[in-house]
Amino acid sequence: MTRPLSLVSFWKRFAALALALVVGGCGGEQDVTVIKLGHALDTEHPVHEAMAFMAQRLDSLSGGTMQIDIYPSQQLGSEREMLELLQIGSLGITKVSSSVLENFVPEYQVLSLPFVFRDDAHRFAVLDGPVGEELLAAPAPYRLRGLAFYDAGSRSFYTVNQPVLTPADLQGEKIRVQESATAMDMVRSLGGSPTPIAWGELYTALQQGVVDGAENNPPSFYLSRHYEVAKYYVLNEHTAVPDVLVVGTTLWDHLTPQQRTWLQEAADASVVVQKRLWRASTEQALAAVREAGVEVVESVDKEPFAAAVDDMMARYASDPDAARMLEAIRQTQAAIPDSARLGSEADAPDASRADA
Repeated sequence: MTRPLSLVSFWKRFAALALALVVGGCGGEQDVTVIKLGHALDTEHPVHEAMAFMAQRLDSLSGGTMQIDIYPSQQLGSEREMLELLQIGSLGITKVSSSVLENFVPEYQVLSLPFVFRDDAHRFAVLDGPVGEELLAAPAPYRLRGLAFYDAGSRSFYTVNQPVLTPADLQGEKIRVQESATAMDMVRSLGGSPTPIAWGELYTALQQGVVDGAENNPPSFYLSRHYEVAKYYVLNEHTAVPDVLVVGTTLWDHLTPQQRTWLQEAADASVVVQKRLWRASTEQALAAVREAGVEVVESVDKEPFAAAVDDMMARYASDPDAARMLEAIRQTQAAIPDSARLGSEADAPDASRADA
């Protein structure tokens, strides 16, 4: 059930923000639909680069009649705030973690559960198949629509004072989590103290000892420069929470069927690019943080972490809807071509031409 919208605070903060859909004359010959897309990531992040590619592809598909203007780095607010802007029609598209989206659409909780995917191939088969299609359609009652999933890799713990090699190492540690009940339950089950903090405030929180650590994927750990403070990164890969490209139904319902097709095609093409960029960015990030003096532990026993969350998983599985979804995830066969699942170097669209 979606939470009430904080309309007053948002209209004050974004009083100057135009509606997401702006239709005006272009050269006196054609109308151009301009879509505002906001997200919280740095412009060097592979997700931003993929969205820049999507904007370029949409411009090409529409013959210049559709344009996406991108506002990165939380210019328009946090992920939760931008979802609320989509709901009231003041923003067209955003990218959010599915952990944040679960506060609006409960079905997304299953994607934040620990060790729910066997491996990358299993995760991609789930998200690219019927389960993914169902989840992308699930936000409709909340004035949101999923366009596509972006790869966000696996999340692991990074800490300031000591490495998290076993759940016992989390005892008494304050760990930053996203604004997600599932993420908080997981850290609590592992023995830590979950502390929700906005992404943009986390560097200072680590520096000042407000939290002892956090958990995220390698590109985000590196591009946020959190490695300057947190010198231990243990790749226990407890969750693999995807990002979701979301469009507001205010915008979607205004578009013509042809415009919707163009937008979906551009989003789908950007997924292929993003997966390729993500793989390269992950390798580069791990190499860079090692060079900066971070102790990266790749070989870690994941079994104690998985065992520590057994009771948590049982609680979530007691809900019939969650149990049905979890069973569908378990039954999904990771048997789709690599070119479709991972994005072929030869066949993937060229993101280098995108105007970032």
